[in-house]
Amino acid sequence: MVITSTTYSCYITCGFWFLPFHQYPFTFSAIEMASKPETEHPKQAFGWAARDTSGVLSPFKFSRRETGEKDVAFKVLFCGICHSDLHMAKNEWGSTTYPVVPGHEVAGEVTEVGSKVKNIKVGDRVGVGCMVGSCHSCQSCGEDLENYCSKMIQTYSSKNVDGTITYGGYSDTMVVDEHFIVRIPDALSLDAAAPLLCAGITVYSPMKHFGFDKPGLHIGVVGLGGLGHMAVKFAKAFGVKVTVVSTSPNKKKEAIERLGADSFVVSREQDQMKAVMGTFDGIIDTVSALHPLMPLLGLLKNNGKLVMVGAPEKPLEFPVFSLIVGRKTIGGSMIGGMKETQEMIDFAAKHGVKPDIEVVPVDYVNTAMERLVKADVKYRFVIDIGNTMKASS
Repeated sequence: MVITSTTYSCYITCGFWFLPFHQYPFTFSAIEMASKPETEHPKQAFGWAARDTSGVLSPFKFSRRETGEKDVAFKVLFCGICHSDLHMAKNEWGSTTYPVVPGHEVAGEVTEVGSKVKNIKVGDRVGVGCMVGSCHSCQSCGEDLENYCSKMIQTYSSKNVDGTITYGGYSDTMVVDEHFIVRIPDALSLDAAAPLLCAGITVYSPMKHFGFDKPGLHIGVVGLGGLGHMAVKFAKAFGVKVTVVSTSPNKKKEAIERLGADSFVVSREQDQMKAVMGTFDGIIDTVSALHPLMPLLGLLKNNGKLVMVGAPEKPLEFPVFSLIVGRKTIGGSMIGGMKETQEMIDFAAKHGVKPDIEVVPVDYVNTAMERLVKADVKYRFVIDIGNTMKASS
């Protein structure tokens, strides 16, 4: 059997999908900008953008729309660097519209609200994740699953309702529909809150949906990076037993002593894998590289679930017999709806669940991208927009 994730031609590497050309409800020739980015809207804005497939980011002047009656305008203070930002900057998924201002882990402070905004006021601490719009009328939207709406508008490099292209959080300001604003509790610092809006919800949502949040369960987390370390932290907050499965034996001390995992298994060591066969109630697989699934299915108990939140560029193969024996399931998940994202960040604040971050100035962003390729970060870069994003950069 071959898993193709409904044959998407671009993939998650740290939490969020960017749709391929053929799945957008418009053609890219139809969304070419009729005017320059700095003049198409009335509000001047400043950010860092990539202009070609080199992926190199540099200062960029553009504009934001006026604050509409249901809009929230805010100054961006922090923005996480997601692996998707790297792929999009280089157009590695074939869906980038240049210039692209990345960033969908955005946190800041409200500066203006529209006349019909009900739950947000000036001065509030807020965030924006991977989406800024949806149709509000389909079944997915009706079930608070805007992330699965076929007309979902992504936070950057996506077509907005007015036909212009969205720009993300590597910028000084944003204007977003109130429905897609997340309120950040005072117990969370804004720099730590930012990565939760992608990496956090990407692992929280499937753990809740597939029932991995029940105390006493034994959950495996495959891969220990930006997503994996958040999966460990949320799992421990849920009260479940956590075993990290990794190809890197040098991550054992980190996983257990720093992140709180109960045990650690090196997937390349057959004796270690054999020792935990049939002991996991569920597995969150965060790996985006090609890797065998059959050994992971062998770790599951009867009725166990293997949930994919990272997706390799090429299809994964496994013998279907490994599912039949034990009535096991393979599933997938993509971020979460707005109601669940607010629930996630409230839970994180209440239980002290925070990502491990490295805060960097905006002029370090290209170096950060180079380090990200090498997995040289523990475990998320966050750009200090508020103190280092200057229009004169």
